[in-house]
Amino acid sequence: MEDREITKDKWQVMLDAKIIILKQCQVNHNLDSCMKCKKLLNCEIRDNYIERVYESMNKGSGGGFEF
Repeated sequence: MEDREITKDKWQVMLDAKIIILKQCQVNHNLDSCMKCKKLLNCEIRDNYIERVYESMNKGSGGGFEF
C-alpha cells in the first residue's frame, strides 16, 4: 500500500490550531481536561475551540449543530 499525504481542508487546519491552544492551556493549568477547570463556562479558549469544531463539521455552512 502506498503512503499518501492527507490534505486537510481549511476547516481542519483552523481546528488543529485551536486544539493546540486548548491543550497548551490545559498544560499551563496542570489539567488533563477542561471539565476540571473552574473557568469552564466562561472560557474564551474553550468557546473558540467549540466554535471551530462546529465549523469543521459543517464546513462553514452555518447553522446549529444537531445530534
